[in-house]
Amino acid sequence: MHRQKREQALAKRLKKTTSFNIAEYSVREVNFQVMIKEDRIDLNDRFIQAFKLLEERGAIVKNDRSGKGVGDVADKVLGNKAYGHIIRAFLNPDSKRVIDYGQAQSFCRTYDINEAWLLHGIGNPFGFDAPGDALSGDRSYNTGNGNILFTTVRAFAGSTLGAESQEDNTYFSIPGVAGAGLVAFQIEGNSMDPVIRHGDIVVCKSVENLNDIRDNEIYAVRSNGNVWVKYVQKIFNNRGRIVRLKMISANYFDNDPFEEEVNETTRLYKVVRKISNV
Repeated sequence: MHRQKREQALAKRLKKTTSFNIAEYSVREVNFQVMIKEDRIDLNDRFIQAFKLLEERGAIVKNDRSGKGVGDVADKVLGNKAYGHIIRAFLNPDSKRVIDYGQAQSFCRTYDINEAWLLHGIGNPFGFDAPGDALSGDRSYNTGNGNILFTTVRAFAGSTLGAESQEDNTYFSIPGVAGAGLVAFQIEGNSMDPVIRHGDIVVCKSVENLNDIRDNEIYAVRSNGNVWVKYVQKIFNNRGRIVRLKMISANYFDNDPFEEEVNETTRLYKVVRKISNV
């Protein structure tokens, strides 16, 4: 809705220009559209949503003069209380101003908004999906002739996973997780805190086709002898082919997003369960 209003506002301004300056104005508007693109518009839409939620909670009161007003937001986010008109422009769908990523990050850290949600659309405004909602934390499991191969991160990173004889492999099963192509290993590190913690075991299912990947869900990515467990977003080239994967940590304060090229060694496994406190 906000994107449509911004586009309509641009069209109105173009109609009001004279034939003398229409070409020049059009170039400026095209440059503006290229500058903000969809990701910035989506970012600004989430900023508007977060701002309204903070208003509902009483953390922001637009016309307040005692520390909660728009000027105070501008002071904390833009560094100057006199820039309240810029914050109001961000909130106005008819304005061509949109918040940038640095300003959005400051807004998150000031008002305790989930940075991954505002910047990347992952989780919800005030946190991530609870582990019990996104990933089941089943603790009851059976070892023996199960359907889930238990391995280590080092073995999982290799290309010979599961190549040993059946007697050398360890399998187990847990309620509600059926089917083939399942592998489990223990997480090392805190990059996915608080969703998945150090020492948790994740159960993953092989993804046969990269096109089956769903953005902003958690996958184990195996490529070039490395393994990452991250939120994943697909990046396409101009022919519609997936050429890179953007990987985002839940612990975004200590771990910046990064991109990894897709090649013949790239394999993805959807995280379908986690087991905690084993």
